[in-house]
Amino acid sequence: MFNGLFKRKVKHSMDRAAFFSSLRRRNSGVFGTALSQSQVEGVEALLDAGEGLPLHHMANVLAQVYHETGGRMVPVRETFASSDAQAISRLDKAWAQGKLPWVKTPYWRSGWFRRGHIQLTHESNYRKFGITNPNDALKMDVSARVAVEGMRDGKFTGKKLSDYQFPETLSAPPSQNPRRIVNGQDGTDAKVAGYHMAFAAALEAGGYSQGAQ
Repeated sequence: MFNGLFKRKVKHSMDRAAFFSSLRRRNSGVFGTALSQSQVEGVEALLDAGEGLPLHHMANVLAQVYHETGGRMVPVRETFASSDAQAISRLDKAWAQGKLPWVKTPYWRSGWFRRGHIQLTHESNYRKFGITNPNDALKMDVSARVAVEGMRDGKFTGKKLSDYQFPETLSAPPSQNPRRIVNGQDGTDAKVAGYHMAFAAALEAGGYSQGAQ
């Protein structure tokens, strides 16, 4: 499904224990003082999928995922539902209450609602990543690869990681902010920039480096 995803692989050498220790610092800016096993597994899947990314590109993937998953770092369903039926029920209720004014047709009833570390919506967007069963986007390795590929290649919004000069671009105005790689102008630019710097510091603490494979 993902053959050829990374045309040029670069190996990273990093002390992951030091990396996670940095994330657990009380003032790290993310997670507080502890990570659950699922959070660790989600972060590790993203690090594995991001093999070859520059440090700030990896930090931005982690930061955007942190925001999109509410800090869970694992693939999630829209509304953070625990089942497809619950997601559809919650979306139906919100739509009936007028809380989704931008929605003209209840897309979720076909089953192609949002899923993943960075959530895909609509069948055509799933198929951009070779996904024909929407629940495959909840598989950790598939979801992590989608997050990296989507941000690296601009498959989410047309904007990609290489369009930005990090870390300076983190303070750019909304129209030029790297948050646009994943979402529109939603008022979260500064928040995600803070997460980015927290993950960048942890990657540096772990000695994140690149070298030819």
